[in-house]
Amino acid sequence: MAEDGKFFKKNAVLFYFALSLIITWGGIFLAVGWDGVLGNTEIPDAQMPILYAVTLLGPSIAGMVSIAVFDGKAGLRSLFARLGKGRISFRWYLVALLTAPIVIMSLLLIFSQFSDAFLPAIFTETNKATLLLTGIFMGLVVGFFEELGWSGFALPRLRRKFSVFESGLLLGLFWGLWHMPLFVASTKMSGSVQPVLYLLILLFSFLPAYRVLMVWVYERTESLLIMVLMHAPLSASQLLLIPPDISGVQLVLYDLAFAGVLWLAAAVVLLSSKKKRVPADKGV
Repeated sequence: MAEDGKFFKKNAVLFYFALSLIITWGGIFLAVGWDGVLGNTEIPDAQMPILYAVTLLGPSIAGMVSIAVFDGKAGLRSLFARLGKGRISFRWYLVALLTAPIVIMSLLLIFSQFSDAFLPAIFTETNKATLLLTGIFMGLVVGFFEELGWSGFALPRLRRKFSVFESGLLLGLFWGLWHMPLFVASTKMSGSVQPVLYLLILLFSFLPAYRVLMVWVYERTESLLIMVLMHAPLSASQLLLIPPDISGVQLVLYDLAFAGVLWLAAAVVLLSSKKKRVPADKGV
């Protein structure tokens, strides 16, 4: 039994990842079934809140359970302390809140010079105030619940063993994988792009790059609040800025361009920063 305990403690992040997938993927399957996941049937509006709820509960419940199991009360105290850490330089708030919207808006405006299909959603929406409030609310909710797990539990442990880039890449790849049931149905709109390639680009092009940037910001702030605020605009932009009708080649081109800019930004900030590892006794 003691050996089992050591095994689970040594592989706490894997335990967290597995639990996140079980809760989220299992919940989505129970909520909409295979036909809903594959897009073979339209999901009723009444089921959408359930779908969103089980999606967000995966990382948050898995994170809280993992912290309670592996870190106990000290881990929970550390979590809430980092969540309440807001007294940091104002520039980090700007980085967290503006990185995604500025890059996304810039790319869409550039692409819109060649096709009106890329006009930002907020430009074409008639009820802009409602869309804006809905987007901000959803972004904050998604950011809060997801980051309780990704940055609240997994990230500090990854940083004990890996560099900023390695931690961000690993967490970003899993972050993309976790989204898979939410994107599988969208491959029906892949057009001339192979569905498998389309899905891989949606899941793994820009998400790992953005997560590397998030880890870099966390490294300099140690604030879970900032991680929530950096996650929120990325999620909100999917509603506020990304045109709902782009798909196939258009969406692939946009995603690859977005990923390219983020990877370039990640390379610049990492190369300009001193290499730093978290001491073995740092974090929870």
